[in-house]
Amino acid sequence: MGRNLQTGERLRPVDLARGHGLSTQAIRNYEEAGILPAAGRTAHGYRTYTSLHAEALRAFLALLPGHGHQTATSIMRAVNGGAAEEAFRLVDESHAQLLDDRRTLQAVESALRDLEPTTASGPAAGTESAVLSGPGGTFIGPLAGNLGIRPATLRKWERAGLVRPRRDPRTGYRVYDEADVRDARLAHQLRRGGYLLEQIAPLLAQVRAAGGLEPLEAALHDWHGRLSARGRAMLTGAAALEAYLRERG
Repeated sequence: MGRNLQTGERLRPVDLARGHGLSTQAIRNYEEAGILPAAGRTAHGYRTYTSLHAEALRAFLALLPGHGHQTATSIMRAVNGGAAEEAFRLVDESHAQLLDDRRTLQAVESALRDLEPTTASGPAAGTESAVLSGPGGTFIGPLAGNLGIRPATLRKWERAGLVRPRRDPRTGYRVYDEADVRDARLAHQLRRGGYLLEQIAPLLAQVRAAGGLEPLEAALHDWHGRLSARGRAMLTGAAALEAYLRERG
């Protein structure tokens, strides 16, 4: 009952699984998830697959590295459901995200080259989020607004050791000096680049200990590599998806 793609015979789940180091259960799961088209059945109820299923599996596995499991699954579901335009839209969104990530990396590198200190603006009375300290210092609200994040995020970063603001002795409010603002900006950019808090904390600790930004150079080099790898993976995935679309006719 096994099928060779060159002979046109039927494939069993194990025939699909072996070529990719997968389990037969994984093949069944992919079918149930809509990643593979529905299988045929023998008179005894056993699943049978064809070259179309093999091409679908290759396409999905090729899409995974560049697009991630969720998007790759959605792309395959769209194609198998006859919604090719939706699949193309999902592919376009991933490419747009990659471009945005490249721009983010450029912004990080620009920030490293020219980390300008935050300047104080006029205070608004009444709340910590609105008040600024003296020259060279800012409070949590203005800093969060400048970064486009919530004050709660800065508090979370403080607990993780990414920023270490002092407290105003008069008001008790957090005050971020120039180095704190630098650390917050770098943390924000690295988070956008996909780094976890526990990965960012030691980097910023090295920056403080070294008195400079050189420790981030290795991280940025790695980031460049990951983006390039993702871009190439998307090309590979596009070729495999096109082959599957041709197989579907």
